[in-house]
Amino acid sequence: MPSTTPAHRPDGHRPRAAFAMGSETAEAILDERTLAAFSQMCDLAPPPVLDDFTTDRARTVLADTELLVTGWGCPPLDSAALASAPRLRAVVHTAGSVRGHITDACWERGIEVSSAAAANALPVAEYTVAMILLSGKRVLERARSYRAGHRDDWLTGSPEVGNYRRTVGILSASLIGRRVVELLRPYDLRVLLHDPYVSDEEAAALGVRPVGLGELFAAGDVVSVHTPLLPATHGLVGRELLMSMRPDAVLLNTARGAVIDQDALVDVLRQDRIRAVLDVTEPDTLPAGHPLWECENALITPHLAGSQGNEWQRLADLAATEAGRWATGEGFAHPVRRERLAFLA
Repeated sequence: MPSTTPAHRPDGHRPRAAFAMGSETAEAILDERTLAAFSQMCDLAPPPVLDDFTTDRARTVLADTELLVTGWGCPPLDSAALASAPRLRAVVHTAGSVRGHITDACWERGIEVSSAAAANALPVAEYTVAMILLSGKRVLERARSYRAGHRDDWLTGSPEVGNYRRTVGILSASLIGRRVVELLRPYDLRVLLHDPYVSDEEAAALGVRPVGLGELFAAGDVVSVHTPLLPATHGLVGRELLMSMRPDAVLLNTARGAVIDQDALVDVLRQDRIRAVLDVTEPDTLPAGHPLWECENALITPHLAGSQGNEWQRLADLAATEAGRWATGEGFAHPVRRERLAFLA
């Protein structure tokens, strides 16, 4: 929870701040407590929030804005918008990715950027770990079978069922991937990692064994995908990797649907070789009649791993803390760097 103690720069200056996001986002995260936290450190522009930078009111608000707090639904901060914001020096984003609204014009002007990606990584990691453990117990399949037959032969079940000494493969030591590794530490699991940008020394510090992409898929009882969607990762998980997975292994994707060759995945699922837990698909909302809906060995959830409901307040709290750090001249704890943007989701 952000501090409620007023924060000021040594010179006593209180920056002028405004909110830019969709109205639904604002309603979800800008409650009285959050607004009070921001007002402790900034002079806030009066409501409503900005959702269109081309209106006369938006131009008037932007003219005095030094710190812009953004969220889902924020319009792009392009050169035209920035022309209306001559004093803007920093952007604090209350969600993860800033790609939708931070443009080259922002970086070229030297605007500082922070995001709440670290706060959003936690619920995704929690969902991932929950699904890893549930899949190890075959909870969904056995619950469905139990409902149909009102019995479960757990005493004669497969020795492969359970979470003792299973192997979990993590694809990419992203912010979320690292949180998953951290949350898995208390369990008796062997964790493998494939990430070409992680050294052996860093992998050892994380407590994982670095492996090649092929070994990750061949050895994992569960392979959890956390790689960002980039030109180089589009369709990265293809037919050959899927066919190499162990019988009844689980492919878990909370990253981006297009990282997986979805047509190949459907074919492999139809062969009943593996199982899948998909919180993301391509497209994000699967149309009625899509062949994935016919695969009973696939659990498909509607992009709910990320922050939901009261978890949005965690994003707002981190953003308020970041705003306070910037307002006092301390600097962002979670800055977004232009040179790292190509490697982020």
